[in-house]
Amino acid sequence: MLKSLATVSGLTLLSRVFGFVRQILVAGVIGAGGNPVADAFWAAFRLPNMFRRLFAEGAFHAAFIPLFQARAVEDREAARIFAADVMAGLVLILTVLTIIVELAAPAFVYLLAGGFSKDPEKFALTVLYTRIMFPYLFCMSLVGLFSGILNSFKRFAAAAAAPLLLNVFLIGGILLYARGDTEEAGMAAAWGVFFGGIAQLGLLWWGIRRQHFGLALRMPRFSPGVQRLLALGAPGFISAGALQINLIVGTNIASQQPGAVSWLMNADALYQLPLAVIGIAMGSILLPDLSHRVKSGDEAGAVSTLNRAIETAALLCFPAAAAFMIMAAPICDALYRGLAGDALGLFGVAGSAFTADDVARTGGALALFGIGLPAFVWQKVFLPAFYAREDTRTPMIFALVAIALNTGLALALFPRLGFLSIPIATSLAAWAQVMLLAINLHRRALFQPTLALFTGLARILIISTVLAVGLIIILPYQDEMTSLLFDRQWISVIIIAAAGAILYGLLAVLTGALRLFRP
Repeated sequence: MLKSLATVSGLTLLSRVFGFVRQILVAGVIGAGGNPVADAFWAAFRLPNMFRRLFAEGAFHAAFIPLFQARAVEDREAARIFAADVMAGLVLILTVLTIIVELAAPAFVYLLAGGFSKDPEKFALTVLYTRIMFPYLFCMSLVGLFSGILNSFKRFAAAAAAPLLLNVFLIGGILLYARGDTEEAGMAAAWGVFFGGIAQLGLLWWGIRRQHFGLALRMPRFSPGVQRLLALGAPGFISAGALQINLIVGTNIASQQPGAVSWLMNADALYQLPLAVIGIAMGSILLPDLSHRVKSGDEAGAVSTLNRAIETAALLCFPAAAAFMIMAAPICDALYRGLAGDALGLFGVAGSAFTADDVARTGGALALFGIGLPAFVWQKVFLPAFYAREDTRTPMIFALVAIALNTGLALALFPRLGFLSIPIATSLAAWAQVMLLAINLHRRALFQPTLALFTGLARILIISTVLAVGLIIILPYQDEMTSLLFDRQWISVIIIAAAGAILYGLLAVLTGALRLFRP
């Protein structure tokens, strides 16, 4: 598990580094709260990106991998026929959905960001960007199918590397039009998403061909395997996508406040780094592993693997949560203003369009998302325990509870707290969902926390608290450090982050929280 996690997390980390570059360039060229182009682009990108995470990463993998793996173990050709049937159905559904969205884009934008209707320019731009970017969903859903096949064969590299291509195309588009007006840059970014999706599809198609598992497109048929996939996938669509659905609900509510969509998207991009590197990567390798153990009758091994995954995820995500809660504003300032300004200066663009107000607003959202980060990660760890047993209904019920809680809290708090009600509601709803998942698994004896797990989590919590205290102590000296580093705040943030990582690593080893090999 650790070897596979290293492969997936390493490539995911590389992709997210490129994603940071993309994010700071978009923020630097287009800006955030003060520019309607920024709100329009991020709102339009949210729609296909949400469907991508629901179809390609969440519900689809949850339903597809156990069914595919059961066939692949017994008969590879039966698995190929099943996958081909699924691909045929996906192509039909996605073609119809894409045509509907292209024709009715204004209605979808209204559902996504109803507040934009008060600004005709912003609304029109969002509609235009939606029409350009939505075909990305078509490509990425097929990418989800192909990556599910590769993951079932324990081939994780191609699927983990694919998002790199999206970031490369987006970065290229932004840099080509960095000196033009912001609408041109927004258009270039939208087309970057379009072509990035095609490139990722090509890479994954090459990946399954290398496994001698090519699929031929055929007429759709409602086979028993496809029927079972739909039965599992419908509730899985909700349970695996609760976080994404909550973010969409938040986007619609936040669209009532100018600039809020951009602030939330920029905060979202930062906390998505540890979520992807730890949570999504862990879930990707955990589902086929648990599914294999359950299918072979090794329930004790499945329970033990889940405990190790919970502890490993906590070891990696708790320090990230502490850093976000303590250093949210300095991180945003360093990346979206300092580093973005220096990077754009290399291309003849004077400074970043990201303002001090954008830093404060984005930082506030990031700190609140930091509270929910462990819950976001643990969701990805607990859900495979249900999916490996072909149970998507139970997580769906808990996801509906989380969505209702998120919506109610966001609407209730928005009049007083504005857009900050969104990360508060999202984080609290995530914690509620995690507790429901854990309690249900425990009652069914599928999650049996041991003394070693409780002890490990206690150690991790203690050293994360020490890290947070250390950051609080050193943060007042950041300005002095920055002045010694040619007024480059982003360098001082990197130094503080590196010092924090070293401190945390030493404490983890000294306390026994980090033990890769244990009896």
